[in-house]
Amino acid sequence: MSNLAENLSTVRNGRANPNMLDRVEADYYGAMTPINQMATISVPSSQQLQIAPFDKSSLVDIEKAIIYAGLGFTPSNDGNVIRINIPTLTEDRRKELLKQCKAIGEEAKVAIQNIRRDGVDSIKKMEKAGDLGKDQALDGQDEIQKMTDNHIKMVDETVAKKEKEVTTL
Repeated sequence: MSNLAENLSTVRNGRANPNMLDRVEADYYGAMTPINQMATISVPSSQQLQIAPFDKSSLVDIEKAIIYAGLGFTPSNDGNVIRINIPTLTEDRRKELLKQCKAIGEEAKVAIQNIRRDGVDSIKKMEKAGDLGKDQALDGQDEIQKMTDNHIKMVDETVAKKEKEVTTL
């Protein structure tokens, strides 16, 4: 759930937010490194981000990474810092962001289903080995299913909240 919240925070909603760049990585001496580990990201105004790299030689690499990240930003580099003016969201861009929110939600649901599958498999192995009785195994599987359903409901609620945030002008 924390991973879902973290991923959804990278989706823009019309206002500048340093978290928008959390998933952007730049080449830093041959290794892909998150921008937030290479620079200070600040918000001088509600429509602008400012990125001040710790190492000025990485300025161009950071700029390229932002362009290629597909966020719809056009960074401007003045030699010391990179400034990104956050454009107001168009209707088409909002639709793209809604699709992105849904995709992030689906990734979270798949992860939850994988955890459920692993839990059910381990219960079946324990039952087969004789560590659990049939009733205990069924109870365990029911409990895992209830937890899975609860977490999927929480994912849906979180994604719906973010979608509402994106569509609000």
